[in-house]
Amino acid sequence: MLAVTGLRANYGRIPILTGIDLEIAEGEAVGILGHNGMGKTTLMKTLIGLVPASGGRIAFAGADVTREPADRRARRGLGYVPQGREIFPRLSVRENLRMAALAGGDESAVEEALADFPSLAPLLDRAGGALSGGEQQILAIARCLCTRPHLLLLDEPTEGIQPSIVARIAETLAALRRSRNLTLVLVEQNLDFVAALSSRVLIIQKGEIVRALEPEALHRSDFVEEFVGMGAAGG
Repeated sequence: MLAVTGLRANYGRIPILTGIDLEIAEGEAVGILGHNGMGKTTLMKTLIGLVPASGGRIAFAGADVTREPADRRARRGLGYVPQGREIFPRLSVRENLRMAALAGGDESAVEEALADFPSLAPLLDRAGGALSGGEQQILAIARCLCTRPHLLLLDEPTEGIQPSIVARIAETLAALRRSRNLTLVLVEQNLDFVAALSSRVLIIQKGEIVRALEPEALHRSDFVEEFVGMGAAGG
């Protein structure tokens, strides 16, 4: 589904990604962990096309998308839920969902998203900016699903959200993996969330993938002591 080779990306003259290599199979869920400033968010933005690659190659579903703009990657089925949600705060929940569905070419996707996240149904006429943080995160994920992605990139989906909503999001994403064979890549600091969803976990350090772990390793005390203080988003 996704093959990345020697991927590099800079902010100005500052190198952030220094040679990322990874492969993700269809239907797989991969967690990415790392300390602040190691390149996690930059990797997600480079995969979707918001940060240009300065070297290497990104192949999605067999096509070289390294130089394609973000909108073209989205039309191919690459979805992205950014850190901070970035919903349209002045638009209603319904309008947020419809915009994504129309961009994806199928307005019926709105009803599917509401079936996946029924808690949004009573909020359809409420402005996105009036929602709680957890409700906004659910809306951001549902909005992305309205484009019918094959691979979903999630950047810190549990940040600032109460545990009950985190559990609901995890259950829904796990169900979508089973029912739609949805492929997931998630940058996250909540180790329980990553362990519950991921089939494997990659550790990023100084712009490179340095380790691969089984999800069970996230519960080991030595791992927790090393990584529990990694913080949220940076990089």
